[in-house]
Amino acid sequence: MTPASLKRLAVATVASAGVIALAIGPAGASASGSAKKMDDELIPVRILSINDLHGNLEPPTGSSGRIADETGTVVDGVGGAAYLATYVKQQRNRDTVLVAAGDLIGASPLLSAAFHDEPTVAFLDSLDLATSSAGNHEFDEGIAELKRVMEGKCHPVDGCSPAGKWKGTDFEFIAANVIDTKKNKPALAPYYVERINGEKVAFIGLVTKTTPTIVTASGIAGLDFTDEVAAANETSAYLRDVKGIKAQVVLVHEGDQVTPNQSPDACPITKGAGSRIAEGIDPEIDIVISGHSHQAYICKATDPAGQQRVYTQGSSFGRVLTQIDFQIDKGTGDIVRSSVVADNTVVRRTVTPDPATVSFINDWKARVATVANKKVGDITADITNVAGPSGESPLGNLIADSQLESAKAGGNAEIALMNPGGIRTTLTYASSPVGEGPGVTTYGEIFAVQPFNNLVQVVTLTGAQLKLVLEQQWVGGPNNQAFTKILQPSSNLTYSYSNSAAWGSKVSDIKIDGVPVTPTQSIRVAANNFLVGGGDAFAAFTQGTDLWSGPLDIDAFEDYLTANSPVAPPVANHITVLP
Repeated sequence: MTPASLKRLAVATVASAGVIALAIGPAGASASGSAKKMDDELIPVRILSINDLHGNLEPPTGSSGRIADETGTVVDGVGGAAYLATYVKQQRNRDTVLVAAGDLIGASPLLSAAFHDEPTVAFLDSLDLATSSAGNHEFDEGIAELKRVMEGKCHPVDGCSPAGKWKGTDFEFIAANVIDTKKNKPALAPYYVERINGEKVAFIGLVTKTTPTIVTASGIAGLDFTDEVAAANETSAYLRDVKGIKAQVVLVHEGDQVTPNQSPDACPITKGAGSRIAEGIDPEIDIVISGHSHQAYICKATDPAGQQRVYTQGSSFGRVLTQIDFQIDKGTGDIVRSSVVADNTVVRRTVTPDPATVSFINDWKARVATVANKKVGDITADITNVAGPSGESPLGNLIADSQLESAKAGGNAEIALMNPGGIRTTLTYASSPVGEGPGVTTYGEIFAVQPFNNLVQVVTLTGAQLKLVLEQQWVGGPNNQAFTKILQPSSNLTYSYSNSAAWGSKVSDIKIDGVPVTPTQSIRVAANNFLVGGGDAFAAFTQGTDLWSGPLDIDAFEDYLTANSPVAPPVANHITVLP
């Protein structure tokens, strides 16, 4: 492995917007080997990239383990670190650098999350990952924890993992648009430079500016997330004018949605935040590698000078490996855009898994087995997080009920609401990993459903404020909701909505235990601390008063399943959709 000291040379400079800290990898730090003398005028470079791994070391299951292949056919059996490692090694040559576009850690399965994602970043080091943009989930436990992961030392609360003292990573997360508000400078290195065949390629890191609305307040305390385009342009100008580097690539943790079930090499995007960045950043930047939306696409975006540049994303959970080949003009040091060729490869489990990675994962599985295999209860059938026509899911209702139950005694909760994005997978009835037969549910399985360790909290809202929270489920309000997000209600909360009604008038007939809610009544509402803090653009939650904090959401869920076992899938019929 390349020593971390060889990949980190901090350089400070003064830019027009203030003092920024900049990092550069020296010659010889490349995965492709030391710089070599070449007589050709065109220098070959290969980028391999991933995004949104989310600590999925084991092969992801259910819908997370399938994707549309190059023909548009949805296939099962994709993803998994040992298979990804095989593909990386097959596609790597002497001209290659491996990079990523964020959310490599956070919202991870228990195998990684139980050890604060140290197993995942150790795996990435084994692949010789050069750098990654930070994603929003890299901030789940705050900037201090992210720096600990990079720099080393054992966790300040949980101590060292069974593997011993944590030594840090050989790569850094980068982000040009995350500012330490106390120091008024970037909280992370804005860029990373890799020397390949004697030529420098700069990677500029960016994370979605919406991070404060999708990460708990404690995770982004002391940080300012600035406009991605402005930060990229400032860093690009510095790289060109001060460092003389014209070969520039953006790694941005933001992306677009796509028409489902298309080839990963197609461009079926619906233009959104990702395209805004890909089209708006400086023409000096030649390639844009994106993440965040968990989609796979190979597109071309038109830059401000009217020229096209490649714009890619590689799905999530290690299901796709992106390969980008191009040439650098040795005379100008710039990427020849006409030479850029990009391809998304589906990571199928039909190849031989990398033996070293298999052994590595088995070691960590043994370490976490006692916790993961603990039985918490039984279920009578699959309890899915698949939304029905109203936006409800059986699992969403079940989790809301568990949070309501956990918050009744201490917090006097009357109803509960759960954000759908916090429900990561389905509880399946299939045979249990502990070998006790179908229906057995383990701690590892429920952790995969709710991996964030949020607190269950309760606040008092008026009936009018509760209605406003429910109105904020739709695009069109003052809080810039990106797309409709139907909160999952506890089983005693019912209401109706009309998609065709104007914003502010969509929700009607709100009832608790069958009793109509009035605008002035006080209601104790349970939710996780992410929602209570206004996350997912539900700003009306912040109007709540008399805050009470209860157990972790995972503990509330575990207790509910144990107390009510066996649990049948709830009927998701609490919301009525009107014309």
